[in-house]
Amino acid sequence: MTELPVIDGVVEQKIQKPNWLRVKLPIGEEYKHVRNLVDQHKLHTICESGNCPNMGECWGEGTATFMILGNICTRSCGFCAVATGKPEPVDWNEPQRVAEAIHLMKVKHAVLTSVDRDELADQGSIIWYNTIKAVKALNPSTTLETLIPDFRADKDCIQRVIEAAPEVVSHNIETVERLTKQVRIQAKYWRSMETLRTLKEGGMRTKSGIMLGLGETKEEVIQTMQDLRDSYVDVITIGQYLQPTKKHLRVDRFVHPDEFKELREIGYTMGFDYVESGPLVRSSYHSEKHVIQGWGRAKWEEEKSI
Repeated sequence: MTELPVIDGVVEQKIQKPNWLRVKLPIGEEYKHVRNLVDQHKLHTICESGNCPNMGECWGEGTATFMILGNICTRSCGFCAVATGKPEPVDWNEPQRVAEAIHLMKVKHAVLTSVDRDELADQGSIIWYNTIKAVKALNPSTTLETLIPDFRADKDCIQRVIEAAPEVVSHNIETVERLTKQVRIQAKYWRSMETLRTLKEGGMRTKSGIMLGLGETKEEVIQTMQDLRDSYVDVITIGQYLQPTKKHLRVDRFVHPDEFKELREIGYTMGFDYVESGPLVRSSYHSEKHVIQGWGRAKWEEEKSI
């Protein structure tokens, strides 16, 4: 009989992963095509660095979320599989490489994200500006979502993203206020809200995401959703937290799909324009639909009328 591990004097009960979290292995020609392009152009993707469960599906459709500014982060979030440490120097050729890869992939919608670069005076915002402009110059018909760090709510850094004018700007709140210090160690809940408000004031279509299963209560989740709505966020994604390695925060519970459906209803009732809520939902999942203003709400209203 295998003994359960003891942590802080308490026997740890291993939670069995439910069948609704099963995903298909990455296969197919389109997946191989994207894989080869990423390797050939020496690009980083959050799909790989973040151990995303949807990588097979998204890459199979010829899309990927590119991670700029390297693959080493200056922050040490308790949920994230991206490496923490001293980053490599900024690669000023990266924006053009990303733009060329997106062009070769012939995608209609692209997503960009990055590690945090708190050691830089501009926190990486100049590379952000250059990359968005390069992608748009080489891919004028491609819509673009940018999943940005909080930039410490620095208005000059945020303004660079606004001036580059991506179709959607996302910044994830990740968890409820009570758990922020534990989950996003160097981040601040209300600072993230301030970043989102500044983006909206700049005319951006804004988006944020929450993970469930870290020990939050349902009431706290609903309050976080309301705080995001009060910050004028347009699009919200809600998904299940999955522990990337044993060194990361443990899963407190696996949330049933019915609860995700209920939160979707609550989100639309609050006034969000698009609510993506489900166990395997991640920030960039179905992101091409998040660009279209009113599409999600119209679909929800149609479902309600049937």
